[in-house]
Amino acid sequence: MSRWKPDARGRLEQAALELYRERGFDQATVTEIAERAGLTERTFFRYFADKREVLFWGQSHLLELYVNTIANAPASASPIEMVAAALEAAVPIFEERHELAQQRQAVIDAHRGLQERELLKRNALAAAMANALRQRGVSDTIARLAAEIGVIAFTTAYARWVSAPSEQDLSRLIRESLDQIKAITAGA
Repeated sequence: MSRWKPDARGRLEQAALELYRERGFDQATVTEIAERAGLTERTFFRYFADKREVLFWGQSHLLELYVNTIANAPASASPIEMVAAALEAAVPIFEERHELAQQRQAVIDAHRGLQERELLKRNALAAAMANALRQRGVSDTIARLAAEIGVIAFTTAYARWVSAPSEQDLSRLIRESLDQIKAITAGA
């Protein structure tokens, strides 16, 4: 009998990413993912509802982090400053997973259905941030605009970050994206 190995979720995620890249998302099966990770299908389903969730499982944690960061922002912070703080709070999560993020994005970029799922995730993040801003007394229109701008800034920064051959500073890229949006809206 084999010895138990830790980090079943991480092993399943890595096995899935390898298979998705080698064979394509549609051709890889849960059975193959579990076998490659040295685990059972039952173990796979303890961690993931389906093989798409291997790519999107951290969304609820991000939502919670964004909402809590906005809720705890200083009263003097503007809506966009609260959104920027929320985006910055998530940077350590992404930076410790840079290589996996690059692999994940390559899989998503190669599959239209996964691209749609990624857009749904972004919409959910924007909605959560907008709701958190409304809870802070920000008007609906301003809350929605600030949240959407934040998602656009993050998406732009993230695309640059995952396409980089070497690790860049994701925080800096987010700030640059927000600064560029400010320049565009100022007519610069």
